[in-house]
Amino acid sequence: MAGGLVALLDDVAALAKAAAASVDDIGAAAGKASVKAAGVVVDDAAVTPRYVHGFSPNRELPIIRKIAIGSIRNKLLIILPAAMILSEFLPQALPYLLIAGGLFLCFEGAEKVYEALIGGHHKDEGATEGQSGPEHEKTMVSGAIRTDLILSAEIMVISLSSVEDEPFFTRLLVLLVVAVLITVLVYGVVALIVKMDDVGLALARRESSFSQRIGRGLVAAMPKVMAVLTVVGIAAMLWVGGHILIVNIGEAGFHWPADRLHDLEHWFGDLVQGGFDGVLSWTAGTVVSALVGLVVGAIVVLIVHLIPKRKKSASAH
Repeated sequence: MAGGLVALLDDVAALAKAAAASVDDIGAAAGKASVKAAGVVVDDAAVTPRYVHGFSPNRELPIIRKIAIGSIRNKLLIILPAAMILSEFLPQALPYLLIAGGLFLCFEGAEKVYEALIGGHHKDEGATEGQSGPEHEKTMVSGAIRTDLILSAEIMVISLSSVEDEPFFTRLLVLLVVAVLITVLVYGVVALIVKMDDVGLALARRESSFSQRIGRGLVAAMPKVMAVLTVVGIAAMLWVGGHILIVNIGEAGFHWPADRLHDLEHWFGDLVQGGFDGVLSWTAGTVVSALVGLVVGAIVVLIVHLIPKRKKSASAH
C-alpha cells in the first residue's frame, strides 16, 4: 500500500514537472514572440494617447479602458481564430501576410518621416473644445479600436511566425499569452503616459519643495518623453518592417536580400573580436533593415499620396 502511494506521488511529481516545463516553454515562446513584435507595440503605445487628447481628465482612464477592452476583443475573437485557422490549414500563406504587414509598417514609418520633413502632421484625432460629449467619445473609441485592429493583427501575425513550427495547442496558448500580455503592457503604459501630467501637477501643489520639484520635472518632461517615444516608434516601425520584408521575401522563394543581409552581418561581426562583434553585427543588420524599410515605405507613400495628388492637380488645370 505504501509502495503504491509512493509510486503515485512519483507519477504526480513527474506530471507536475512536465507541466512546469511546458509552462516555461510557453512563457519563453511568448516572450520571444512579444520581442519580435516590439516595433508595432511601441507604435501602438505612441498612437493611442492622441485619442484622449482634449477630453476632461476624469474621462481619460475610462476611455483607455474601453479601448483596451476593444483591443482584447479584437485579438481574441477576430484575429486569434483567423490566425489559428490559417496556421493549421494554409501555413504557406503566412510569409505573404507578413510581407503585407511589413509593407504597412514601412508605409506608416515613412509617412511619418515625410510629414516631419515637410512640416505636416496628421489631423488631430482627439477631442477639441466643444467636442467632448458622449457621442464624440464613442466616435473616438470606435476609431481607436479600428486602428488597434490593424496593429493587433500585425502583432499576432508576427508572434505566430515565431511559433509556426510548434504544435497547435502550443501556438494557441502562446498567442493567448501574447494577446493578454501585449494588451496589458500597451494600455498600462498609455494610461501611465496620459496621467503623468496629472501626477506631476498634484505633486507640484504639495507643500514639500522636493515634491514640487518632482512634479514640475514630470510636467516639463512629458512633452520630451512623447517626442522620444514618437521617434523610437518610427525607427522601430522602419526596422521591424524592413526586416520582416527581407526575411519573408526569402521565405517566399527570393533569397537574395536575406542572404546579403546575413553576409553583411557576418562581415561587420568579423571586424572586431570579443564581446562587441555581436553588437556590431546586430547594429549593422538593424540599420540596413531600417534603411530598406525607409526606401520601400517611401515608394509606397509616393504611390498612395503623391501620385494621386499630382493627377488631381493636372486634371484641375
